[in-house]
Amino acid sequence: MAFYLHERQNWTDFKWENDKILYLLSEVRHLQGKLIGRIELLGFDLKDEANLETLIQDVVQSSKIEGEILNPEQVRSSIAVRLGLENSGLLKSDRDVEGVVEMMLDATQNSDKTISRERLFGWHGALFPIGRSGLYKIEVAQWRKGDMQVVSGGMGKEVVHFEAPKAERLEEEMERFIGWFNTDSLIDPVLKAAIVHLWFVTIHPFDDGNGRIARALTDMQLSKADGVNQRFYSMSAQIKQERKEYYSILEKTQKGDSDITNWVVWFLNCLKEAIIASNTIIDKVVRKHQFWMQNNVNISNDRQRMMLNKLMDNFEGNLTSSKWAKMTKVSADTALRDITDLVNKGMLIKADSGGRSTNYELNW
Repeated sequence: MAFYLHERQNWTDFKWENDKILYLLSEVRHLQGKLIGRIELLGFDLKDEANLETLIQDVVQSSKIEGEILNPEQVRSSIAVRLGLENSGLLKSDRDVEGVVEMMLDATQNSDKTISRERLFGWHGALFPIGRSGLYKIEVAQWRKGDMQVVSGGMGKEVVHFEAPKAERLEEEMERFIGWFNTDSLIDPVLKAAIVHLWFVTIHPFDDGNGRIARALTDMQLSKADGVNQRFYSMSAQIKQERKEYYSILEKTQKGDSDITNWVVWFLNCLKEAIIASNTIIDKVVRKHQFWMQNNVNISNDRQRMMLNKLMDNFEGNLTSSKWAKMTKVSADTALRDITDLVNKGMLIKADSGGRSTNYELNW
């Protein structure tokens, strides 16, 4: 008796109940259209900025799902360099950051291309440039040669959530997946993205990195669905918010049969929330643009410009004069003069925190 989906005969003959997904699919498609319409009104520079902000979220959150924390500033710098944007090259990025960025940009910027084993091996090699996952040496840029289980719990209390297909099946399974991915079908492109994700993580062809590559393939297919090679919503960021439900629905689906209705419904709801959340990114990009339109001529030095940009992006904690001094490598007096100047010009305000150190906030 089959225990896992992939153990069933003709397991990739996926089925779903149209009456349970069609309204949701049309809702997602409507939201996609509205989003792309709004983006088109932004103009070239703001579109680039919205794309940058979304890609940063995608890269950081996709890694965070796997418990890997990347430096957002390094991610920003790496993506900006590759996209040729003005604020590029501010921070040298680590190899692990460069690898994830390289994979994600290849998936989304070149979504019109087909995939191949060589392309997937290239992504895997970029994710693991030194051939290790943490402390462990892994097989890189090749299908795994051993068994693969998804396990939780401490030693002696392990719970096996999923067991992937045996290594000897991988060549055939991946050949079928790649052939299907590259073939135009009558399936709606968004619905195909849901199947792409499930199909790839079920095969689990690599020693590590399967989740990140699955999400890159999903973004690639969603780029095709959007009809643009830029990203304006982050599926990975939404999956990170729903991480517990994500793993739960995957486990249930992989222990079921080829009727994947529940997975598709979950995926479409997650995608719907991701598109709705994109408005926050776009609003921020527009606010940032308006702020600089009003205040650009009033900036006294590059330190102020850098710190204001940081406050608009991924600034952690409160801004104090001592933090300003440390980040800009100036004396405490110079830091306070910089800040006081911006307060007098209305760009910063004193926060009502009431703590021991005075801290400041953006006035936008």
